[in-house]
Amino acid sequence: MDHLEDLRWCIIKSLTSLLIFAIPCGIYWRKIFDIIMIYPLRLSDPKPVLIYTSPAEPFVLSMKIAVAGGLILGAPFVFYFIWKFISPGLYKKEKILVLPVVLAATLFFLTGVLFSYFTLPYVLNFFVTFAQGKLEAFFKAEDYLGFLIKLSLAFGVVFELPVISYILTKIDIITPKFLVSNIRYAIVIIFIVAAVLTPPDVISQTFLAVPLIVLYGISILVSYLVARRKK
Repeated sequence: MDHLEDLRWCIIKSLTSLLIFAIPCGIYWRKIFDIIMIYPLRLSDPKPVLIYTSPAEPFVLSMKIAVAGGLILGAPFVFYFIWKFISPGLYKKEKILVLPVVLAATLFFLTGVLFSYFTLPYVLNFFVTFAQGKLEAFFKAEDYLGFLIKLSLAFGVVFELPVISYILTKIDIITPKFLVSNIRYAIVIIFIVAAVLTPPDVISQTFLAVPLIVLYGISILVSYLVARRKK
């Protein structure tokens, strides 16, 4: 019962932290709108027009921005509360392993999101100019936000590959030799994963697959360094 009570408070504190950050994001959603939705269009020429097609759509859009902002800004606190909940049940050597992994996973996830954010303007410019002179660019705001969130989250997830490689090598599930010998299969899987995680177009898939191949190479190096330290 004590563990259930601790779990209950962990959930309450996590949801409260997400709500605390979501409220100001909802209040200042217009400024956030400019940052996350207008900035990626800065290189597009002609600049697309963002539209909505139902009366309630702007309000729903503001709520989605608030929730997304709350999740991103509140994530470190959620990780902290989860850590406080599980740490009493871990041995000292497990604590030494888990805490750096959690920090590294958070760092790599945010790096993937930022990478997506700063390279998106070039991708969107390609899409906008591809049919220039034939089609006018009008983006439905809600669909456009969904596109941005899906792509950003996809990059955040795939940037965890070196962390996964570290964990699996540490617990003797994979080796550097295994990663190198299966590199051809890995490339095929990478393009399949990119097709699943990104919107259905070749540019977005390639846009995700290329950094993922680079990350696979980094994962081989990470696995090699971990295996070498274990000897």
